[in-house]
Amino acid sequence: MQKTDLLIGLFIGIASALLGCFAFVEIFTPYRFMDGIAVFRAQQLLGKIITLGAILNIGIFFLLLRFNRDLMARGVILATILLTIVTLFV
Repeated sequence: MQKTDLLIGLFIGIASALLGCFAFVEIFTPYRFMDGIAVFRAQQLLGKIITLGAILNIGIFFLLLRFNRDLMARGVILATILLTIVTLFV
């Protein structure tokens, strides 16, 4: 049960970062999502978009701590660390 909570938290963290990236590209740019990703990748700004998308993980982390879901919160932190590593190489 504990390892599944960690994996669920990891999935939640990655999904929320993707949702944040999608929302940022759709709301604040004139591009559609896939076109925006292609443009930002060509301009070497994709890492910054991933970082902006990961901001949602902060709220989710504290929400999970409030509901005493410590292992899921650890999974969200793990997802944030993985996204940081991906951002370094993108």
